[in-house]
Amino acid sequence: MKQFSNNYDLEERTAKFGEQIIRFGKGLNQDAVTRPIISQLIRSGTSIGANYMEANAAISRKDFNNKIHICKKESQETKHWLRMIVQCVPDKKEDIRKLWQESQELTLIFQKITTSLKDKKLKIEEL
Repeated sequence: MKQFSNNYDLEERTAKFGEQIIRFGKGLNQDAVTRPIISQLIRSGTSIGANYMEANAAISRKDFNNKIHICKKESQETKHWLRMIVQCVPDKKEDIRKLWQESQELTLIFQKITTSLKDKKLKIEEL
């Protein structure tokens, strides 16, 4: 599995992450247990980038803030589904760990953005 790089913008990073989630999901054997988990994983993992693109096209600060919060929530949800899938396919633990790490980094990035937005709002209100 290819390592992630910080040498590209967040829109590209989230898109590449979604692509890796799709490739990972397609490579798994599906049965009654794994099918819904894989489906949820792909939904949340690809949703991060889609919501980030929507945030970049936001029509207001409030809209941007809302979409960034959704990005963070989807990143966190992706970590949950990765944890569940490791129970189904423990032999893929190393690949899952790498995906989980990238999802964690995205969560932290979106948390920092939301914190920065709150800090700016507080400073503006203090004026």
